[in-house]
Amino acid sequence: MNEILNKRRAGVLLHITSLPGNKKSGDVGQDAYHFVDFLHNTGATVWQTLPLGMTHNDGSPYQCLSAHAGNPDLINIEGLVNKGWLQLSDRCEECRGTAKFNKTCLVTKAFNYFLTYAEPSDKATFAEFCEKKAFWLDDFALFLALRNEFNQNCWNQWPESFKEREAKAIKDARNRLKAQIDCIKFEQYVFFQQWMALKAYANQKGVLLFGDIPIFVSYDSADVWANREVFKLDDSGNMSVVAGVPPDYFSETGQRWGNPHYNWTFLKKTGFNWWIERMKTQLEQFDILRIDHFRGLEAAWEIPASEPTAQKGEWVTAPGKALLKAIKRELGSIPLVAEDLGIITDEVEELRDEFNLPGMKILQFAFGGDHDNPYLPDNYERNCVVYTGTHDNDTTLGWSKQLRDDERKYIYDYLGNPAASLHCALIQAALASVANLAIIPMQDILELDSAHRMNTPGTTEGNWQWRFQWDQLSSERANRLAYLINLFNRN
Repeated sequence: MNEILNKRRAGVLLHITSLPGNKKSGDVGQDAYHFVDFLHNTGATVWQTLPLGMTHNDGSPYQCLSAHAGNPDLINIEGLVNKGWLQLSDRCEECRGTAKFNKTCLVTKAFNYFLTYAEPSDKATFAEFCEKKAFWLDDFALFLALRNEFNQNCWNQWPESFKEREAKAIKDARNRLKAQIDCIKFEQYVFFQQWMALKAYANQKGVLLFGDIPIFVSYDSADVWANREVFKLDDSGNMSVVAGVPPDYFSETGQRWGNPHYNWTFLKKTGFNWWIERMKTQLEQFDILRIDHFRGLEAAWEIPASEPTAQKGEWVTAPGKALLKAIKRELGSIPLVAEDLGIITDEVEELRDEFNLPGMKILQFAFGGDHDNPYLPDNYERNCVVYTGTHDNDTTLGWSKQLRDDERKYIYDYLGNPAASLHCALIQAALASVANLAIIPMQDILELDSAHRMNTPGTTEGNWQWRFQWDQLSSERANRLAYLINLFNRN
């Protein structure tokens, strides 16, 4: 068991976009630092977020334009002002009078100032960043510049010479779009600088950052465009099968994610280098990592690309054991959590346990079925992570309102008929359990209902938009959390 995960801890699940602020999205500015202070003051030592990648228009952090790049929407503009690279009054004409700054425009202005006036040490740091990250940054910056040039269309709709990455076309594009490419690289430099500064502050406060790795990547991404051999694509770059999951708790028709599957034969031949480099990027940004849809490393649900739902698919085995061995051989024993929810087989459990990875326990799933339900706290072992719910669940208050009277009575009886409301009792049950790590979604700490859930699986509208406000976090709620964390020896 990894040393970090072999200690009794408590944490909070909150994505960066859900932080307060007067912009469209939360970012890594002062509210992020204030949130670290809140965690520190309550005794919580883990902050879990969703993936930090650059999203498509739907805002899903699980469908990103790069497995490595950060989301520019998370950049804090005031940080550029503090660097002396920008003034808030320095806006382009199309940004004037709008409630939300156009961050790309402002970062562009900051880059122009940076090129002219930045200290030599800052320019040297930027050059070092570009060189160190070149293995993904060069392709990503070109991909994004071309995507802008071709009206945000997916790469498989670009002119053939760019779709197929013909050498002359790529060389000409790098020259023609150099200014934009350099600015995109600067944008990533700013993101990583700001994120790593936040991570250093959190660590200094005794708070570990817990990140999430989507098992699959988006088809419309720099990764697939630049590394087609890594994925199951035909000679024209099209997908014949796509990823998803069969019908389950979340959806009667399953979930058709639409991601490409991996060409595991190629990955094995290359020592899983693409995956190892991806893990290195995430380990730089986080202290703990979760592999989302871990079961896909043992077998993944392949859906014919022509099918509109996930119902007509099949399980296809994957070399998860060989992959995890390669990662361990290259990176050592890393703090890795397996998202082992959904349809879990003996083979998936054996893979998880062979590498001693903690799985996940969801209290909202605990009270259906019989006494063997693995989500019931009396069936836990120490090496696991317990949640009241995740970003894919309803809030616990919203969930509890939908329970039948007999279900509610059973849960109260199981918990010893506490005087607390049901959602508060489940928070206490999570923290009281033997699980080494207990994570509570911020919505549950704030006692919020279904209107505040983060995501509804199987839907594409209205997700990933929830944000909290500081006035919702009363001193009573913060003190109650601190009391429970201390009571159950998690601080």
